[in-house]
Amino acid sequence: MLPAAKQFVRGCRRRWRAPQPLVLLAAPLRRESGGFLPADRLQMLCLRQTGNLRHHRRALYSTLVPSDEVTVHYKHGLPAITLTLPSRKERCQFTVKPMLMTVGAFLQDIQREDNAIEKVEVFTADGSMISSSTLMEILLMNDFKLVINGAEYSVHPPLKDQMSTEHKLEMDDIKSMVHKLFTALHLEDHQTRRERELMQKMELLKEELLPLEQLKAGITTDVDAKTSRLLWIGLALMSTQGGALAWLTWWVYSWDIMEPVTYFITYGTAMAFYAYFVLTKQDYIYPDARDRQFLHYFHQKSKSQNFDVDQYNKLKDDLAEVEESLRRLKNPLQLRLPIEEINNKH
Repeated sequence: MLPAAKQFVRGCRRRWRAPQPLVLLAAPLRRESGGFLPADRLQMLCLRQTGNLRHHRRALYSTLVPSDEVTVHYKHGLPAITLTLPSRKERCQFTVKPMLMTVGAFLQDIQREDNAIEKVEVFTADGSMISSSTLMEILLMNDFKLVINGAEYSVHPPLKDQMSTEHKLEMDDIKSMVHKLFTALHLEDHQTRRERELMQKMELLKEELLPLEQLKAGITTDVDAKTSRLLWIGLALMSTQGGALAWLTWWVYSWDIMEPVTYFITYGTAMAFYAYFVLTKQDYIYPDARDRQFLHYFHQKSKSQNFDVDQYNKLKDDLAEVEESLRRLKNPLQLRLPIEEINNKH
């Protein structure tokens, strides 16, 4: 039994070889587009020899790691921005429309693509924040920085070929023609729809104002009567004062006694007018004084009858704004009427 075991061990030693050290091989250069591949695209192959290489699987590994840089290139005339998503470590390409898309919409697309992105911002090369309402066309004119979750990436957009002056003029003419065509096809529908919306809004405002107008009319009638009554009371007091001074001057006392009295009454009246100016910062003009007293009584009456003056004023302002918009919408210039019809309307 023992000699057989020794013979088996000797046979295994002859067949088995010790593991060889790790061998790194560089993949041979291949021609591409008339030249060799650049050095940064070489791949390293890792082979570990164990036993007889013919009877074992070969393990091949690549050390070529995808770049984390944000790149911009034009594809079919539109800029494509490629970046690495933080959660999946995958390269994702975003195709933008420079003249229609804003920076805010582009950042929202990035966040929707990867839920792990909590904050993404765009800054200029000197560190100034770029507004979300900026068009992508403006952003891609210069270098900028894209900050994703605190990681900063410098982006260098390629220079787009400048169009010739003749081509620009042709494009401007085409845009102008398209704008005129769109206006001619949709202006009348837009004006009709806008007029209908304004009419509906005006009807709603008038319905809300109707009970307030009725309440205001009742308050105005009472306040106006009270203000007029106050004016008549003032006239009666002045007449009584004049009669009393005349009676004291001619029947009770003489003018020598009443002259100083009338002087101090006149001086006291002047002091009262000056006090009115100090308190109200207005001259004592009878129409203004009456309007001021009317408003004073009106606000007192409104509080007692729960009339909301602020809401009434807001509804009146909204109604005036709607009426002005409706008037401007029906303007002959807006309706593109001929000159003769415009002159006839005026």
